[in-house]
Amino acid sequence: MAPPLLLLLLASGAAACPLPCVCQNLSESLSTLCAHRGLLFVPPNVDRRTVELRLADNFIQALGPPDFRNMTGLVDLTLSRNAITRIGARAFGDLESLRSLHLDGNRLVELGTGSLRGPINLQHLILSGNQLGRIAPGAFDDFLESLEDLDLSYNNLRQVPWAGIGAMPALHTLNLDHNLIDALPPGAFAQLGQLSRLDLTSNRLATLAPDPLFSRGRDAEASPAPLVLSFSGNPLHCNCELLWLRRLARPDDLETCASPPGLAGRYFWAVPEGEFSCEPPLIARHTQRLWVLEGQRATLRCRALGDPAPTMHWVGPDDRLVGNSSRARAFPNGTLEIGVTGAGDAGGYTCIATNPAGEATARVELRVLALPHGGNTSAEGGRPGPSDIAASARTAAEGEGTLESEPAVQVTEVTATSGLVSWGPGRPADPVWMFQIQYNSSEDETLIYRIVPASSHHFLLKHLVPGADYDLCLLALSPAAGPSDLTATRLLGCAHFSTLPATPLCHALQAHVLGGTLTVAVGGVLVAALLVFTVALLVRGRGAGNGRLPLKLSHVQSQTNGGPSPTPKAHPPRSPPPRPQRSCSLDLGDTGGCYGYARRLGGAWARRSHSVHGGLLGAGCRGVGGSTERLEESVV
Repeated sequence: MAPPLLLLLLASGAAACPLPCVCQNLSESLSTLCAHRGLLFVPPNVDRRTVELRLADNFIQALGPPDFRNMTGLVDLTLSRNAITRIGARAFGDLESLRSLHLDGNRLVELGTGSLRGPINLQHLILSGNQLGRIAPGAFDDFLESLEDLDLSYNNLRQVPWAGIGAMPALHTLNLDHNLIDALPPGAFAQLGQLSRLDLTSNRLATLAPDPLFSRGRDAEASPAPLVLSFSGNPLHCNCELLWLRRLARPDDLETCASPPGLAGRYFWAVPEGEFSCEPPLIARHTQRLWVLEGQRATLRCRALGDPAPTMHWVGPDDRLVGNSSRARAFPNGTLEIGVTGAGDAGGYTCIATNPAGEATARVELRVLALPHGGNTSAEGGRPGPSDIAASARTAAEGEGTLESEPAVQVTEVTATSGLVSWGPGRPADPVWMFQIQYNSSEDETLIYRIVPASSHHFLLKHLVPGADYDLCLLALSPAAGPSDLTATRLLGCAHFSTLPATPLCHALQAHVLGGTLTVAVGGVLVAALLVFTVALLVRGRGAGNGRLPLKLSHVQSQTNGGPSPTPKAHPPRSPPPRPQRSCSLDLGDTGGCYGYARRLGGAWARRSHSVHGGLLGAGCRGVGGSTERLEESVV
């Protein structure tokens, strides 16, 4: 029975190994080698007791939880140089013993929060040579305490989860080279006491913030782990911000300066410390004074120059730093925008530009023109409070807790670019100085204001955006109780409407094309008719002229029926130039018709061209004998 039992065991062991793979059982640890096997997916019949699984150089495209389920003893997983584009959530969820994970040379574009969940004891994570553009902030949370080696090189990363990387106390090697990183947050590596190699080669770093980590490389004895720092291939801006790095004196590195122009191309460690200088800020231009109507938007501008680029701040009239809020927003380029101004926003604002070389200031005066007051009209009970157009009309209504139901505000006759706003007269007990319309669209959140006289109850909005949704509110501005009081406002109502879509371009284009075609056709007909008329006139005139070309004749006589020959009349020569005399006789009966036709034809032809003999004779022809119907010429 021994030989059959041995054969059965061997057969069962052979069945546990996937057909294209090679399995090795050495020292009670099973290794499954499936590299270069042309696999399109992870073999489903891999022995769950496998300790080492090599799937490199295949064509695997995706990973999911079933691929490594129940493989709790797997220590080394190699998936290098496949075509992996997606890792499902908790695909490595059962790999609690995994120490090394190689995913380099794949096509990963991003890592989600759950893509790497599961391997809580992971020590080596290799993700180089992918197309990573984004890594979720919590992607590394399961192995922050255990990770020792992290390779993110040769990707498309602009940002990395700095908070997670900074919380890896056991990290020894961090490779971030050949990415698109353009800034490092201050103190990003302050907690990495065991870090011995940091590679930042070939990124877009112009400067490096001071960090105690970088000074460890100078004194190997005092440092817990001497740091090997590489940051060549970056466009370093060699000014006073990098003076701390220059003082580290790392003679073996080959970094060069990219700017400023005077230091471009020079070896970083060869530039004297005195040339790492900065330029203090200089306010180039700023708003001097600005007047706005109460409720309008105010934009204060301030531009500064310096090396490095100055940081811009604003201080308000109350000597407090103006920060971003629901009413005001300060932009990094030095622009301060107050969305809806009120009387309390008026005053002097100070623009402050700072950099490591110093600071510069400029003062901007903002004046808010209050809406007109109505005089000393006494206030009655239920009178609205003072004006506060600093918030939108809808927000103000919610804050007051009451929204008047009358008069209703309606928007009718809506077209693609206009709409008619209508409202009722309101309560007679509340005097109205004027109305204010506030509206904005879904295409542009900018609030637009329109002031309407109190006598009007209709207003036509124009220049609207076609196919957009609009929110509109109507406020009544009441006269102030005294000269020192502000104008009071009361919300009358709000409305929502949508403009019609724009007229399709094809209709307008068809009309333009049709009009242009008709114009070209009519013009072509006119030009053709004019050309035909001109050619006909020229042909007719040339034919008539060729039939009566002057010939060199001495005497011309008319043929008669035996009667006496009339005495030929001498024709005076035409001058200049002199030509031989010629005469003609017409036996047409009506000599007046011959004379008039020849005279008109000769004059018309003489104005257009010259005959081959130098011109036509100006004298007309008179016919004799009344019975002959053709013109005859003879040479005597």
